[in-house]
Amino acid sequence: MQASSSLNSPDSLSTYLSEISKYPLLTVQQEQDLARRFRAGDYQAGHQLVTANLRFAVKVSYEYRSYGIKVSDLIQEANIGLMKAVQKFDPDKGIRLISYAVWWIRAYIQNYILKSWSLVKLGTTQAQRKLFFALARTRRELEKLGGENTIVDAEEIARKLNVKASDVREMEQRMGGRDLSLDAPIGEDGDSTHLDFVESEGASQVDEVADRQEADQTRARVRQAMMRLDPRERFIIEQRIMGDQEMTLSELGEHFGFSRERARQLEIRAKDKLKTALAEIMAQEAEGLTAVAV
Repeated sequence: MQASSSLNSPDSLSTYLSEISKYPLLTVQQEQDLARRFRAGDYQAGHQLVTANLRFAVKVSYEYRSYGIKVSDLIQEANIGLMKAVQKFDPDKGIRLISYAVWWIRAYIQNYILKSWSLVKLGTTQAQRKLFFALARTRRELEKLGGENTIVDAEEIARKLNVKASDVREMEQRMGGRDLSLDAPIGEDGDSTHLDFVESEGASQVDEVADRQEADQTRARVRQAMMRLDPRERFIIEQRIMGDQEMTLSELGEHFGFSRERARQLEIRAKDKLKTALAEIMAQEAEGLTAVAV
């Protein structure tokens, strides 16, 4: 069942509204006969049921124009809801199709608005969904009753809807916080975007350069300290700490021809000697910097 054509431009929307007005309305008997034929597998009958009620789907769609969604998008969602209603409609229940379909139409429109409103999920509970769609309408009604320049607060809306004032304030805050593109230009010249002012979670370029310099200095100190070890000690450090594949103490003992325990003792001694050498090197660097400063 094809419920609508493209509605992306004003002209196409006008054409669509003109086209659907040509479909005749159905009598109760015609509607029931078509519904029974559709339930028996006659898809052309289902198509007639949809097209005869498209104008009602448009009427419901226009009730949601204040949410800032394109009317054409609302109509398309309404039509999907109408088709779903036709599939579920039981002519033997004694009600008109549109009376049943309006619930499906509203459900599809409201679900679309909630999904389109923000990337942050809204209306996660039934109470929140009800408040989302009742909030603006209730505010308008209260402002109309109060007269010109009337300011309606959250407490008044909460009493009207029988909800907590805190829930009203929270929903107002959610509805007011529409999504904003980080690529949207800002300023009079438009040369900057919001993305330019978002703080990066990573390290700054200055920090990255400082980290690289510090790493280079550390590697240089280690190389200098390693030169103060004897060949066997350097081998132990390289294989036990600096190698890609760490040599086990047993393998180290086999390499030199002594026990695993002896290898462990030599490793401890080599590490201590390396630490002492590094401390001496850093102390000498500090003394040099002090002398330069003086």
